[in-house]
Amino acid sequence: MNTMQGWRLTAVSFFVLGVASVDAGTYTLTDLGTLGGNYSGAFGINDAGQVVGYSWTTGDVFHAFLYSDGVMSDLGTLGGIFSQAHGINDAGQVVGVSDLAGDNSYHAFLYSGGVMSDLGTLGGTYSFANGINNAGQVVGLSGIADNDNQHAFLYSGGVMSDLGTLGGFGSNAIGINDAGQVVGSGITGNDDQHAFLYSGGVMSDLGTLGGAFSQAQGINNAGQVVGYSDITVDDSYHAFLYSGGVMSDLVDLGTLFGGRVPAIGINDAGYVVGSGLSAFLYDGNAMTDLNTFIPNGSEFTQLGFATAINDLGQIVGYGLTVSGETHAFLLTPSDVPEPATMLLFACGLIGLAARCARTRI
Repeated sequence: MNTMQGWRLTAVSFFVLGVASVDAGTYTLTDLGTLGGNYSGAFGINDAGQVVGYSWTTGDVFHAFLYSDGVMSDLGTLGGIFSQAHGINDAGQVVGVSDLAGDNSYHAFLYSGGVMSDLGTLGGTYSFANGINNAGQVVGLSGIADNDNQHAFLYSGGVMSDLGTLGGFGSNAIGINDAGQVVGSGITGNDDQHAFLYSGGVMSDLGTLGGAFSQAQGINNAGQVVGYSDITVDDSYHAFLYSGGVMSDLVDLGTLFGGRVPAIGINDAGYVVGSGLSAFLYDGNAMTDLNTFIPNGSEFTQLGFATAINDLGQIVGYGLTVSGETHAFLLTPSDVPEPATMLLFACGLIGLAARCARTRI
């Protein structure tokens, strides 16, 4: 692998459609709708049940959205035409990426207190924000001064810092916990792509499940890391859980979902969500197909991707509707009350390839 593959950029705006909720036994499944187009995807949720992602609009562009208290709001842009939201913390601060006015550049942003701020770059022409913790620290990737390579960054206290690489030419930070530990992936000196954990100022290679590729997608406050990795027997990859210094294959994924199953999100209880042929939930013992919670009469025919889970067990992602459209969804356990109303101002986030759409380098 000689080049690091970036995320595909797209554009979207937001306008609110009606939202339908249906009871599915142990979960309530909610169609979050779109901003007027035929596509939306959810990529982050906080413990107040606020959801962020992006949607196609009636203007045929992608815009970041915030779904809060039953309403989907268009977050706007940094001056350009598209945006995408990737993460949200418990204070309602949102991060993502947006294009700028008048040129083809796209920058990471932080939306806080009703204002979308440009986080800048590490010297290159582009940056993407992927995650934020409850201290307001942001992680992502940025082009560096030579514009040929991209490096993982940590934005903290108004400063964007280069986290370096695993010895190769590039890296990308995807998740961060409240202790400031960062996970993602980087190119090694052998031109392989490996998951990393950045902690205490040191970037450590987490290895693989036997192949040459791995990528970390999320980390909880206990330091447990999830992602996916090649295995040795074929060209498939399996979800992994890294805990206590060991990367473990979650289950024999071949019997349930086929050969390619990334783990994407984890909460503090260690519950893991991800996708294969279907969205799944892993509870520490077994992997469950989330499609089993689609009730009769639902707007959804398939839940394809689960992207995040909060500490109340609420799960977000996106799936296929009966009309053939792709919509963001929210699954809420039956014992979790509706979140209290919280004020979070509409803001703009840029359209950039979704975390689930991220592919191997």
